[in-house]
Amino acid sequence: MVRSNHTRADLHVHTVASDGCWSPHQLVEEVQRAGIACFAVSDHDSVDSIAQTESLSRSAGLAFLRGVEISSKLDGRPVHILGYGFDLRNEPFRQFVRANETMMDRYDDFLVQSLIDAGHEIDSSEYAEYSWDRRRGGWRSLNFLIDKGFCRDVQSFFGKLFTGDLRVTFPDFPSPAEVVEVITQAGGVSVWAHPANSLSKVEGYAPEDDETVVERMVEAGIHGLECHACHHDSQWTERCLGWAARYGLLVTGGSDSHGGFAGRQLGQPVLHLEDLRLGPIADRIVT
Repeated sequence: MVRSNHTRADLHVHTVASDGCWSPHQLVEEVQRAGIACFAVSDHDSVDSIAQTESLSRSAGLAFLRGVEISSKLDGRPVHILGYGFDLRNEPFRQFVRANETMMDRYDDFLVQSLIDAGHEIDSSEYAEYSWDRRRGGWRSLNFLIDKGFCRDVQSFFGKLFTGDLRVTFPDFPSPAEVVEVITQAGGVSVWAHPANSLSKVEGYAPEDDETVVERMVEAGIHGLECHACHHDSQWTERCLGWAARYGLLVTGGSDSHGGFAGRQLGQPVLHLEDLRLGPIADRIVT
């Protein structure tokens, strides 16, 4: 348990285990350089960096929280759920996360095949043999298509694949209720990551639907909201804090930094433990 509420914290950071640029060693160095004393690794559908990062954090005198960001879907709407403080040895939990990771790997192949089927001059055999330096960040199809000149960066990747004539959709990930259940059974706490992304950044967004979606997430058993996030302006932060108060939810926050990929800076927004309401999550922080 961290003693001081004024401890700098960032509870949402990615590594090379998913789509970040930093190895566990690099991440710990960057966390120290940024003056952050408490942090969490929360890779997309992967827990591969946790054990090493936790060990390095102990040696560096940092407070560490096990995390993962699990892909989910609610009525066709992509929803990311953060799991905190789980038992890393829980095999059903590990299998669940691994199945989601496998789904994402297959989805990578699907995206490239969709472009081939649409008539783009892409060599499927070249893609099958493709590998990249994980320190670039991102994922296989993104880096391949950047190298082939199809897109410039992650923004143009999503713009070309998810809008216009192609307009692909995300895989059928598990429901929020399923994700919450597996996190809870592994002794963890579930938090809805950057809610504004699941609300305002979807096609046909209607503000009047927000409350309904929040209620659905509460019914699914979510324990908290990531109110403080780089994706939120002040209005969205206040809205999330209002929902957290209304439904008795925990309050977390983090940068969603990928170590240079996607342009999110570690430790931004600037947060201290006193800005959050961690409840049982605080008991799972290891020092």
